[in-house]
Amino acid sequence: MANLTKKEKQRKVKIRIRKKIKGDTEKPRLAVHKSGKHIYAQIIDDTKAETLAFASSLSKEFKSSSNLKNGSSKEAAKFIGKLIAKIAKDKKISSVVFDRGGFLYHGRISELADSARENGLNF
Repeated sequence: MANLTKKEKQRKVKIRIRKKIKGDTEKPRLAVHKSGKHIYAQIIDDTKAETLAFASSLSKEFKSSSNLKNGSSKEAAKFIGKLIAKIAKDKKISSVVFDRGGFLYHGRISELADSARENGLNF
């Protein structure tokens, strides 16, 4: 049991966090995932099991309006945070619960969160 891989440890942390964090219609959940090359953010209503808004470094908006090559930088995370906040405002979502998805609140995750806060999301 002590020889868990990095992915297994992260999965356990993610499960522990998700026990405490639930999104509902008043405060949906802002879930963040990062891979080696990209970063993803989505706003989820857990009561309906429905994605309300989505932004990633693979989306058309990211590729067309940013001069960044991929989502593996802090600047890309800032742009995705700004984009998800803009999409949320358009759908009249102002307050969310932040779910870091088992990742440390550091680097790209914190840049995305700070950018989303600066552009109008409350959490």
